[in-house]
Amino acid sequence: MALKVLTHWINYLLRDGRLLAFNNLAPKTKNLVVAGGLSAFVFGVYFYTMRAVGGTDELQVAIDKFEEQKKLEAKSNRG
Repeated sequence: MALKVLTHWINYLLRDGRLLAFNNLAPKTKNLVVAGGLSAFVFGVYFYTMRAVGGTDELQVAIDKFEEQKKLEAKSNRG
């Protein structure tokens, strides 16, 4: 349902040429607008992902514990 509404809205905007007078812009200007929008989207996704993933250090703590256990086992096997 939401996809149908979104598609209808986009078709309405493009058909009537109301998308911020996008059709009246020079080709280089259109390219800059599209490039700016895509760049903003990509950087937004990148920073959101880095913030979401880097929020906790649980994995690093688990890796450190595992390495410490390996060192202790290696020392006990030697001696």
